Amino acid sequence: MIPLPQPTDLSKPHWEGCREGKLRVQRCGECGHFIFIPRPTCTRCLSEDLEWVESTGRGVLYSHTTVHRPQRPEFQVPYVVAIVELEEGWHMLSNLVDVPPGKIAIGMPVEVTFREMTDEITLPFFRPAPPDR
Repeated sequence: MIPLPQPTDLSKPHWEGCREGKLRVQRCGECGHFIFIPRPTCTRCLSEDLEWVESTGRGVLYSHTTVHRPQRPEFQVPYVVAIVELEEGWHMLSNLVDVPPGKIAIGMPVEVTFREMTDEITLPFFRPAPPDR
């Protein structure tokens, strides 16, 4: 089993959303900035007026790398670490799945998919979006 995140009081809404098949992110009520990874204050204006909103879960591949030598033996190689730019304009680091490394292209449309790891933890991954999106 791969190492799993340890939800905190601050990140709990994100992980609950993942269990429900929803990608939740913080948004600042003052300036509208999206914040990921969860924080107690806005990373742009330092406001504490933050709310949890549901992302569309759709975006484009911003950057990626294919890992061939894992840092831990639990990880099966190769795997793709990706930065996705979501439709709302924020970026998320995750894994890109369901696509061979040779078929990956910067700017390709992707969508979130969820995989249940334990009863408590469901992880968000990204996969190529269907061509009709």
